[in-house]
Amino acid sequence: MTLDRQARLERLLARHRDAVLSEGPNGTSALHRKDQLLVAARHADRAHAAVERFTERRDDLLEVGVTRLHLRPGAGVEPLELLGQLRTHSDGPMAVSLNHLLRGEPNYDGGPYGLPKPCAPMPKPTAVDTSARRVFAGVIDTGIVSHPWFTGSDWFAQVSPDQLDPIPAEVDYELETQTGHGTFVAGTLLRQAPTAFLMIERALGDDGVGDELELLRALSRLRSRLSSSEETLDVLNLSLGGYTVDDEPSPLLAEALGRFGKQTVIVVAAGNSGSNRPFWPATLKSCVAVGALETDGARRAEFSNHGWWVDACSVGANVCGPFIDDGHEFFGFAEWSGTSFAAPRVAGAIAGFAASKHLSAVEAAESLLDTASRQCHPDFGVVVE
Repeated sequence: MTLDRQARLERLLARHRDAVLSEGPNGTSALHRKDQLLVAARHADRAHAAVERFTERRDDLLEVGVTRLHLRPGAGVEPLELLGQLRTHSDGPMAVSLNHLLRGEPNYDGGPYGLPKPCAPMPKPTAVDTSARRVFAGVIDTGIVSHPWFTGSDWFAQVSPDQLDPIPAEVDYELETQTGHGTFVAGTLLRQAPTAFLMIERALGDDGVGDELELLRALSRLRSRLSSSEETLDVLNLSLGGYTVDDEPSPLLAEALGRFGKQTVIVVAAGNSGSNRPFWPATLKSCVAVGALETDGARRAEFSNHGWWVDACSVGANVCGPFIDDGHEFFGFAEWSGTSFAAPRVAGAIAGFAASKHLSAVEAAESLLDTASRQCHPDFGVVVE
């Protein structure tokens, strides 16, 4: 492990004292909240009864449909062992997961690859086709900041304080901070789909770290907003994710994403570890997993994950977009690299095509991701410009 990777890991664990790095059965590792199991509410009583002797307390989170079981410290049992027992229980399998950490960068040594760098100001995206329909796009990330690209729009007027990106007093991109990540992602999507009405939710802290439960909460809030407005979400962008200890998907996250229905296209960053290891939730069949290309749009970026599960790819290296204005280095725009920024290019392309052609997002995605008529990379999916 390089010093940089070690420093990132140590700083993350120092800030998140309830986090632990565990090794799985295949020799792989993943970060998760220590001594926490997440269980679908419908299985909560059975799960609690099955592991009660190891349990310190339970939190029934009715608004999310999940129960969190806190295991007793020093209970003498591995959470992964309990996970396997509950998923294969003799009375019937249960939907249960460790509370894995998720990041705007996939790992403590991941990305967005490299540091953001200042770039020249860019013109605000404007719609050329005034007849284009309004599309609705969800962005769950670190939140956003007020930016000239956003202010004055009807969607930004609905952004609440809880959906803003908290800017820490000291910003150290060398080790942990991802302040501005959500702003960059939202702006990248808007460049492709200027008519989009963005619905922002925050699941990651200013260090770019969250966990499965926080993502489940953000998804629940977004569904509630959609229900209240009676709108249909065309596209959901998740420039975040992580690995699981056993390389298996979380059934809770799969169910939560499935509740948006087949009319919503869910686009997820494939991760920045240069690996073909399954990265979640991108690897879910219900999601469009997006890898990153170099600036020439022809070659896979070295940092980008790849594999049979990657559906699409777009430029993710040296992307320019809206950023924070810190008054001395960044004046509202930056250049950054990562699958985090390839994903909203694809999400925006789908939303923009749906808007201009008056198609559903699903129809637009089927057209743009048609492997028979589009350029494809082996283990890297369809090229989306």
